[in-house]
Amino acid sequence: MSFPILETNRLKLDKLTSGDSNNLFELFSNNSVVEYYDLEAFTEISEASNLIDFFNSRFEEGSGIRWAIRLKETNQLIGTCGFNSWSPKMKNAVLGYDLLPKYWGAGFTTEAVHRMVKAAFLGELSCGELNRIQGDTVPGNLASESLLLKVGFKEEGIRRQSGYWKNQFHDLKCFGLIKSEYFEI
Repeated sequence: MSFPILETNRLKLDKLTSGDSNNLFELFSNNSVVEYYDLEAFTEISEASNLIDFFNSRFEEGSGIRWAIRLKETNQLIGTCGFNSWSPKMKNAVLGYDLLPKYWGAGFTTEAVHRMVKAAFLGELSCGELNRIQGDTVPGNLASESLLLKVGFKEEGIRRQSGYWKNQFHDLKCFGLIKSEYFEI
């Protein structure tokens, strides 16, 4: 299956390319963006290039997908979103997303997540039709929690010390969305 391109009123979600390295570096070198992320802020452009290769390899291997979030009017990359992992056998996936801070609060990530969730539940992706999508947040990441709730996810509980990065354990708040419960705002 070729890499799926998804669109919304304001956004285009498509494949990251080597030409996105500078914008991806700007995104992941920002401490506000990676505050709750399982990686340190980037210090070299090569880290962005490596991340693009990693994201694209997920799709090529059939284990997940990551889209560039682009403004439709300008084609400028403003963030990324996707499924960090998916299981066609279990019909579930785990999502992730990020956005440049100057675009926070305008509903862009919510719009992008709605579109990718819809595609997954309609079977438009190479993973087949999914039944459950999970999102995990670090407690205190209120913006991410709010986004998931807006899309229709339900808080399911805390998985204590289930993440480890930046030399410490992290509790993860689990949110789930079931296909039969999904609705668009």
